Amino acid sequence: QVQLVESGGGLVQPGGSLRLSCAASGSIFSINAMGWYRQAPGNERELVAVIDSGGYINYVDSVKGRFIISRDNAKNTVSLQMNSLKPEDTAVYYCNAAIRNRDDVASLYNYWGQGTQVTVSS
Repeated sequence: QVQLVESGGGLVQPGGSLRLSCAASGSIFSINAMGWYRQAPGNERELVAVIDSGGYINYVDSVKGRFIISRDNAKNTVSLQMNSLKPEDTAVYYCNAAIRNRDDVASLYNYWGQGTQVTVSS
């Protein structure tokens, strides 16, 4: 009933920029936190950045000063502007959202996007 659809991944040279976007759709009553995770081969999935419904933001230390997360509550979207990209940023990036459905407003469900590949390489 709820889907998260990501876009914006790709191949970029070190020092370059990419912007990821994620749109939530379906039977949505409200959205709490929205965020981005990433998983590189052989590594566990890690939180990159998160923004709650009030605008509070947290970043993993390795991206502070380079990545910017933002959300549009009216459009149910979250974006991640990634600047000064490094090879170690290479990973599959996943959108995540904590959502209350219209059919079950008392419960908070965790949803994931399908993932988008970001490759930083010369």
